[in-house]
Amino acid sequence: MFDPKSLRFMKSHEWLRLEGDAGTVGISDHAQKEITDVVFVEPPKVGRVVKQGEACCVVESVKAAFDIYAPVSGEIVAANADVVKDPALVNGGPYDKGWLFKIKASSPAEASKLMDHAAYEQFLLAEAAHGSH
Repeated sequence: MFDPKSLRFMKSHEWLRLEGDAGTVGISDHAQKEITDVVFVEPPKVGRVVKQGEACCVVESVKAAFDIYAPVSGEIVAANADVVKDPALVNGGPYDKGWLFKIKASSPAEASKLMDHAAYEQFLLAEAAHGSH
């Protein structure tokens, strides 16, 4: 399991765990609660090259479909087959078995543009105060 305090976050609620240029991506606990019951995950194709902020994955719940964005530019090197078979893993372990894909970052420094956990928590509080989702 990844400690959320060790992750970087996007305003669109994706998280990134970067070790060197190897990144693991998922959605935050807050996001999985907002999405509610995840029923389908369409991961990006392995080998696809994406830019930071590009939609590359889809998570569907009983409510709606949500685009998942690449937190850094790079090449998709793995997709989590387990969440394709059992999408509920996203709800049950967003920082653990519910990760979505792995990326080889072409520019790992892009991660510095993302929020750390404390900044993300502040962002969530500000978002809640404005009543937006």
